[in-house]
Amino acid sequence: MSNHLFTFILAGGSGERFWPLSRSKTPKHLLRLLSDRTLLETTVRRVENLVPWDQVFILTNATQVDSIRKELPFLPPENIVAEPEKRDTAPACALAVGFARARDKDAICTLLPADAVIHNTPVFQKQLTAAAEVAAKRDALITFAIPPTYPSTGFGYLQLGKGSDSVHKVVRFVEKPDLASAENYYRSGEYAWNAGMFVWRAEIFLREAERLTPPLAEFIRDFPQGDATKYLAARFSKLPKISVDYAIMEKASEVLAFKAAFDWDDVGSWTALPDHLGRNEAGNTVRGGVVEQGSRNNIALSNGRLIALCGVENLIVIETPDAVLVCHRDAAQDIKKLQPLLPQEVR
Repeated sequence: MSNHLFTFILAGGSGERFWPLSRSKTPKHLLRLLSDRTLLETTVRRVENLVPWDQVFILTNATQVDSIRKELPFLPPENIVAEPEKRDTAPACALAVGFARARDKDAICTLLPADAVIHNTPVFQKQLTAAAEVAAKRDALITFAIPPTYPSTGFGYLQLGKGSDSVHKVVRFVEKPDLASAENYYRSGEYAWNAGMFVWRAEIFLREAERLTPPLAEFIRDFPQGDATKYLAARFSKLPKISVDYAIMEKASEVLAFKAAFDWDDVGSWTALPDHLGRNEAGNTVRGGVVEQGSRNNIALSNGRLIALCGVENLIVIETPDAVLVCHRDAAQDIKKLQPLLPQEVR
């Protein structure tokens, strides 16, 4: 089965919430936030010995291709694929299926975000293998459901129906809810976070695309063997700009969810770092040259110059050679709103 398994890493994001460390050419997944490896390399290494390197692809944009090839020299350079235009996740999924199907008519596709944090790799690999085995036998699209640890308003949800301890039918997809709805979902035990990780047989995705979004199906059927650069330049930008949840998953004939037995975090903002980097006795999370006096519950990362915290609480302070961010923790999700205000050279 593993000979038919292809992995596609979706790495087109900009990571605006991690400015000033992240930039357009070095987004979140190219940062070494939690270790000496980038989040992208850590994601790729998570399928090591499970999927051959020549069947692992990175789907990104033109500004990141060179950086990613330098970061991942063990992958064939042609497997770092630049999408000609940002068209959301449905075209990206069609691109993945096109590549896999052109190489193997029995291909099983795994699609993973580039920047999720999963520490328990053995359990992840075990469940991914199990999901691929189910995909090989059943005409279903498979996703992963993350058991919620709190009523988050920042994630989409899956309503889970009948199933075994780990595999459930997906009753419906739910957009990011308001707090009251999130609390209801959390209490009910019937809902899980939508992690945006998918497994499916290429032919089943094509069958659903033919029924639900014909332009995606046509793009997949016409996908060439060998070098697809000219084909992508001519056809990709004409695909509908829509998420795969809207285009396919919400209306698919059968969607199954594996309830994750592994840890998971999307590390969506600076405030996620304390859970991974730890806190000192004052509740501060620090890295690099940082000194503290009477300061609590701060996140401070220095990349060269000294940061001195004195009598402050609940701040995010990030120092880089050309920019410094000072932000209240409660405003972490608003950092992306700085982008139009910033000079082009520091975006």
